[in-house]
Amino acid sequence: MAAPEIADLKRRMEGALESFRKELSGLRTGRASSSLLEPVSVEAYGSRMHLKEVATVSVPEPRLITVQVWDRGMTKAVEKAIRDAGLGLNPQTEGQVIRVPLPDLTQERRAELAKVAHKYAEQTRVAVRNIRRDGMDALKKAEKASEITQDEHKVQADKVQALTDQFIKLIDETLAQKEKDIMQV
Repeated sequence: MAAPEIADLKRRMEGALESFRKELSGLRTGRASSSLLEPVSVEAYGSRMHLKEVATVSVPEPRLITVQVWDRGMTKAVEKAIRDAGLGLNPQTEGQVIRVPLPDLTQERRAELAKVAHKYAEQTRVAVRNIRRDGMDALKKAEKASEITQDEHKVQADKVQALTDQFIKLIDETLAQKEKDIMQV
């Protein structure tokens, strides 16, 4: 297994980690974040559109998100989409601006969010381990086909394992930080 293939494994692991971080950004902590509304899609102009394609989302205060709808006729649809997104938010419309106050998180809700974060982390660890397995399988095939020596196989396998350990550690650190954010009152 040549060095570029190690780079390919690293690229795939980075993709898994980036996906994990994106999933975590959608989990609500005590502070408002425009990424909270990213999964919201609106029925607009005969099709489904992401909220950011029909409005500007901003965070003027730590516990408030404002949505400036560009087309006055879309205001009701955007408000309905936010309300129906399953995020536990209650938007209030004032003209073309929709104010979305964030309610306080209960301790029970915080624990639920932490569990979800753990689930995302475990899915990402599994993805990283699957990438590691692919790399190890490729090494075994290369050794069987006499493309690499047994010693080279050992060296490359150690590199793949070190890369895997590095990414598992990053996942754990990211999870710990998010958990701290979620539990912070």
